[in-house]
Order: sequence, then C-alpha cells, then structure tokens
Amino acid sequence: MRLTEVDSQRLAREFLEIPGMIYRGDPQYIRPLDDDVASVFNKETNKYFEDDKCIRWILKDKSGNGIGRIAAFINPATAYTFDQPTGGIGFFECINNREAAFMLFDAAREWLQKHDMEAMDGPVNLGSRERWWGLLVDGFHPPCYCCNYNHPWYQKFFEDYGFKVFFKQYTYLRKVKEPLRKVYYDVAERIFRNPDYSFRNVEKRILDKYVQDFRTVYNKAWVNHEGVGEMTFDAAKKLIGSLAPVIDQRIAWFAYYKGEPVGFFLSIPELNELFVRYARGKLNLVSKLRLVVNKWLGKCRTMYGLVFGIIPEQQKKGVEIAMIVAAANALLENKAYDEVQMNWIGDFNPRMMHIAEQIGARVYKTHHTYRYLFDRAAEFKRHPEI
Repeated sequence: MRLTEVDSQRLAREFLEIPGMIYRGDPQYIRPLDDDVASVFNKETNKYFEDDKCIRWILKDKSGNGIGRIAAFINPATAYTFDQPTGGIGFFECINNREAAFMLFDAAREWLQKHDMEAMDGPVNLGSRERWWGLLVDGFHPPCYCCNYNHPWYQKFFEDYGFKVFFKQYTYLRKVKEPLRKVYYDVAERIFRNPDYSFRNVEKRILDKYVQDFRTVYNKAWVNHEGVGEMTFDAAKKLIGSLAPVIDQRIAWFAYYKGEPVGFFLSIPELNELFVRYARGKLNLVSKLRLVVNKWLGKCRTMYGLVFGIIPEQQKKGVEIAMIVAAANALLENKAYDEVQMNWIGDFNPRMMHIAEQIGARVYKTHHTYRYLFDRAAEFKRHPEI
C-alpha cells in the first residue's frame, strides 16, 4: 500500500471519487455534491483553509487502485481554544482493512505533530460544525445534506487506534402529525399573550435583515461553546446566501423580544431527498432543474432542522417552547412535510436533548466526535456540559 499526497487537480478529482468505490452497492449511501466537498479545500470558498495548514492523502493498493483517503488540517479559529493545541482529521474513507486505516491515521498524526499540534479530533470539518462532523455509529439511514455517512466498521478503526469519544451527537426525528403535550401549549400561550414577544417567518425579500439577526443570536448562544468562534457578518451572509435558493419561508422562524432577535429555528427541505441523491455528485443543469421541479411539486416530505438556538438571557422562560409550538401549528396547517430531522444535538447540551425528547422526537442517528491525545499518558477530558 502507498500513500499519495493530493497535490494536483487530477488527484483532487480522485480524492472525490474514492467514496464511490467504498460504498458501491450500499443502498443507503448518497454521494455528496463534489462542489460541497471541494469547497472545503479552496481558500476562495473556505476562509479557514490555508495551504500550509491542510493536507490530503489517497491510499492506493499495489495495483494503483484507490482504497482510502484522509485529510488533516489546522483550523486557526479553534485549534488553540482547547487544553492542548488540537488539529483535525476528516473526509476519512477506507476499505475494511485495519492496516490501511492505521496508515491513514498515522500519516495525519505525524503531520499534525510536525505542525505543533498535541491532539487530533475526527472525523470533523475544516469549518463549521453543521457539516461533515462526526462518525456515524448508530442509525445507518440515508444521510442528510452535508452530513457524514460511513460503514459500521469505521468505529472499530477509530477506537482500536486509540481515539476516545469527545462527545456524542444525536440526530432526532419527529413526525409532524404527532401532537405536542398539552403543557407545551400552555407554556406557549403564556408567551404568545406577552406583547413583547413575536415570532416571524423569514422573508426572502429582506434576507439581509435575517442575516444580521442570525449572527446576533448565534454569537450570543454559541460562542462560549468550546471550539466555536464568533461568526462575522460576511460569514453569516455567505451561509444564509448559500441556502437562499432552497429556503422554504414556512419552516424558517425567528423569535424577537421587544423587537430584538433572541432565537431562531431554521429548517430547509432535506436536500439529499430533494435532489442530491439523483445528482451523482454533479451540480449541473439537470440536477438544478430537478431541484426546482421537485420543490415545486412538493416531492420532498422531510424537513431538515439546521439549527435551533435561544440566547442565554431568554432561556428557561418558555421562549423555545413557544417557537416550537408556533412552527408545529404552521406545519399542521400547511401539510407540506411529514417529518423533521433535527441537526445533531451534542450530549454536552442536555437541556436541548431534553427539549427534543419532550416534544416527542426520538434519536434517529448517533455520531461520535473522537479525540486522540498524542501524549498517551495525558489525562483525557470529555467535552464539558453547557
């Protein structure tokens, strides 16, 4: 077996093609859009990417066939926010061969050590946590858009190598038609009667307003989480702008207190179900037309809860419940979707887990974010609860 560094357009293309071989014949696998993966490794599309702080390899067998891949990187926004400088590995794929997997892990570890890192997290993204984050260990259902799917044997590779669980991630599923408990309607009604609170759907015609509102809530609600940096206006605009073509105003909500944004519950049609599963990795005219037609025909019956958050000052007041009730009532009325998959909730956030479970959602998928300390005698610590 031989490791080859990705240092050309040809090898970058080969890096994208490796999963097609790894998952051949797996009916649950959905190939992501090539552009979504390639954009991670492009300084024009990823502000965290720096040439000297990111590397990719392809693993080939003696016949020259690709049998695995991995990326190692240092995110300047988060690497030095932990107890020890921590790099990342991601986009790991490998045939069912322990030696091959360990060759990939060794290459990543040695490169990160040379760049003064003392630990590595994986599989993670060189960027925000809502994409390409965590190893699937339970619930091997078709993946949601830009979410990791992998073979069951990957878990043993990581754990046998010495990675430990830094935190667990739960994707919850809820059927739209399932009624909420009466106590939640009572809590929501109390909030609805207070004129200081209001709940609004996103309006595309004034999208820039919601970009700023999103950034305001995000920075108050998430920046204190370990490994999460502040979001700039440009980053928020880029994120929301990328979703503009697929935003369904009926399932994107903001909460306000005295006119100031205090929370959001943002969902989109589940894009893998909507069109990515048919695209074979290519965002071309045909796949774009399929997106438009399927959206117009209402072919996607699953909504994907991208992000849900309430600023700390408004937590434990019932605002999150009121926003959920407002969204649930609207969904029952318009009958546009059958179910919602909620973007992962970390086990370090028991309050959000409790809310998901109390509204009748169940754990549908489980991912692990692993950490490997290079000093094997050092004390390992799980992600702290928030």
